[in-house]
Amino acid sequence: MDGTIAPFDMTSSVQAAARLERLPVSGYHRMIFFIIALAFFFDSIDLGMMTFVLGSIKVEFGLSTQAAGALASMSFVGMVLGAAVSGMLADRFGRKSVFQVSMVIWGIASYLCSTAPDAATLGAYRFLLGVGMGMEFPVAQTLMSEFIPAKARGRYVALMDGFWPLGFICAGLVSYFVLSTYNWRTVFALLAVPALFLLIVRRFIPESPRWLEHVSRHQEAETVLRKFEDKVQRSLKLDRLPEPVWALSHAPAAARRNTFMTLWSPLHRSRTIMIWGLWFFALLGFYGLTTWLGALLQQGGFAVTKSVMYTVLISLGGIPGFLTAAWLVEKWGRKPTCIAALLGGALMAYLYGRSAMSGHENALIASGLCMQFFLFGMWAVLYTYTPELYATGVRATGSGFASAIGRIGSLLGPYIVGVVLPSWGQGGVFTVGALCFVVAAALVFFLGIETRGLALEELSAG
Repeated sequence: MDGTIAPFDMTSSVQAAARLERLPVSGYHRMIFFIIALAFFFDSIDLGMMTFVLGSIKVEFGLSTQAAGALASMSFVGMVLGAAVSGMLADRFGRKSVFQVSMVIWGIASYLCSTAPDAATLGAYRFLLGVGMGMEFPVAQTLMSEFIPAKARGRYVALMDGFWPLGFICAGLVSYFVLSTYNWRTVFALLAVPALFLLIVRRFIPESPRWLEHVSRHQEAETVLRKFEDKVQRSLKLDRLPEPVWALSHAPAAARRNTFMTLWSPLHRSRTIMIWGLWFFALLGFYGLTTWLGALLQQGGFAVTKSVMYTVLISLGGIPGFLTAAWLVEKWGRKPTCIAALLGGALMAYLYGRSAMSGHENALIASGLCMQFFLFGMWAVLYTYTPELYATGVRATGSGFASAIGRIGSLLGPYIVGVVLPSWGQGGVFTVGALCFVVAAALVFFLGIETRGLALEELSAG
């Protein structure tokens, strides 16, 4: 079929998209958003923590810069596997179940990290932690994109990603207060506790009706939709909800297949090339820089606690960054906002490297704040944009593999910094990071499409 819009037929199949898209955004939508975003936040604390404790671990185990970089990369190795596997599992078994399993894995792994007797064991536990984190991130963005109607989808998914800089800042604050009295082991033990949030997810987050309909579980989709509609109606105190006024005639054949090769179908091929390249270079630059921020400051002569506080202070720039991006993705669109964030991040990363070499603290903080403003804005667009590029049957798979390719960049980044730093210095490190962001921006400019304001099914129709 050609994917044109036809009148809604209540005698047809569930037509989850038509019923979800016509719903006004309500308190129930916002509750689902907050629960998924809070789980995302807890996961982000674990992910960001290595930035603040790497220096202490390096000292305790007597690691070289190369060995410390390899240890920092282990969680990203796990994330490659977790992200790739979770996407396929979520398209096969459902979004909610995979989301819950991911939380169990990272909770257990975080506690195990606190017990590691040596660097090799810690690396193994960080790998397992990475598997759990890698599983959660793409499934969270897929779930959110399938619940929120098109008119608000970009804003809410971008705001969800904003819980990542908040998690990063919280990781720094936890490190600052815990490290002043205890050690990095206590930090990891504390981070295992939020995995109990799984119980909230299990009770209050429904399975995606879009996915249920796609796998022909129509009765379950109908049950979820009726409960969803009832809660929206009661939340908004409406006498009745708007009638569904459209439905895509039939999903194209490519959208009905749940296979990896569907990512390379004529509809998805250029999108896959673009989004894989974007994730790879953006995360190579981002994690290569941020994982080492605290350690680089310590190498520059700052005390451990002062370097942690400076890193936290710099990260505050990410809060207005993701808020601005959440507004711009609906005002400008995904593509121009992504390009602007990447190029702005490239410029500020370069200037931050110059400031680090000069030793001027005010310039260092100012350029660092601006760098994080753009880079966390980049993250907000990345999580908004990715699931919109794929059809329901491969949405989680597409998001998962894009994230997995990005995690390859993530694991290479810290290691490359450990190798480059002794030869090129801090200025060279930040120059390499800036070039990565420029390459990512070029890929979006030449291959990216605009998805603002379009229902997911319209984007899947080609």
